[in-house]
Amino acid sequence: MSIVIAKIKSFGGLLKETFNQWNEREPFNNSIIIAYYTIFSLPGLLVIIINVAGYFFETEAVTGRVTAEIQGIVGGDSAKDVAQIVTNARGQDNDAISLSSILSIATLLFGATGVFYQVQQILNKMWEVKPKPKQKLLKLVKDRIFSFGLILVVGFLLLVSLLLSAALTAVSDWMANYVSEALNVVFKAMDFIVSLGVITVLFAAIYKFLPDAKIKWRDVWIGAIVTSILFTIAKFLLGLYFGNSDPGSAYGAAGTIILIMLWVSYAGLILLFGAEFTQVYASKHGRKIRPTEVAVSTEGENDNGAIVNKKTEAHSKEKAKTKTEQQHKGVKTERRNPPNDEVKKRSEKKLSFGQFVLYLVITKIKKVLS
Repeated sequence: MSIVIAKIKSFGGLLKETFNQWNEREPFNNSIIIAYYTIFSLPGLLVIIINVAGYFFETEAVTGRVTAEIQGIVGGDSAKDVAQIVTNARGQDNDAISLSSILSIATLLFGATGVFYQVQQILNKMWEVKPKPKQKLLKLVKDRIFSFGLILVVGFLLLVSLLLSAALTAVSDWMANYVSEALNVVFKAMDFIVSLGVITVLFAAIYKFLPDAKIKWRDVWIGAIVTSILFTIAKFLLGLYFGNSDPGSAYGAAGTIILIMLWVSYAGLILLFGAEFTQVYASKHGRKIRPTEVAVSTEGENDNGAIVNKKTEAHSKEKAKTKTEQQHKGVKTERRNPPNDEVKKRSEKKLSFGQFVLYLVITKIKKVLS
């Protein structure tokens, strides 16, 4: 029993330290950045995911599942608007190869990868790593390609979730008809566990592969599990909040965009909290996060990028203030107690001036006598 209590206290300490460090990094500003880029990435992101999953499964079923998930989060009207956005984006596809179709596909891919690229930059700041300066351009291209690969992973996970959910539903219906309807509760719990497992794998992939950092799988899984649990709880609570209060109604036609940005910003807070927890957990167990071969550590540097670190900023201001005060003190001290060299120079200047005056006097006397 004492071991369990010690474990709970240790976990509570980890959460407390995680919250303190997470709060110092201005998480609300960073979650807004994620939400902003999500709005522009959403059409391309959903089109690619639906097409990938629809290649193996029926496209209508995939679209229905995505719409149902969005409806459970932000409500039915917003889900219909998002479905219409996806339909319009997919309607732009043209079988004929032309310059406009190539540009539209390229824009779609570039927009879809934008949010993952921004998340990568934020995680790099949190884990104190950055790409090497000479490899920035090449790294940018690689990051975009890798972000597209991560989108394909999301599509694959959605496909797996659809298949498992369909299988569980089929078995549940058979059990209800031939055995007992009470077993539906068990299958609903299994469906929930499957969804939780898919979300955990997605967070683990983000923490493991997206940042330019090396981290052990054991730390990744712990952080991903904590994040997925918090994400599931927040998803349920936000669904209740949006369903009952409808905060987007005050914005009229822009209500859907506002709801999506609100939900993504809250999800971004949880994503960043999970990343901070992963970093704290790894540090506590002596497995420090290190940069990859194409990156360098920024530990100890002033954080002036996407993330504003209150602690670092305050430390830098205090350091600059102390340096300025020392400089002012040094100037005052020099004025009061000039160095020996300066005294010598002044004395040499006075002596030279006296000699010059004496020379003028002697010259004048000579002229008078002559």
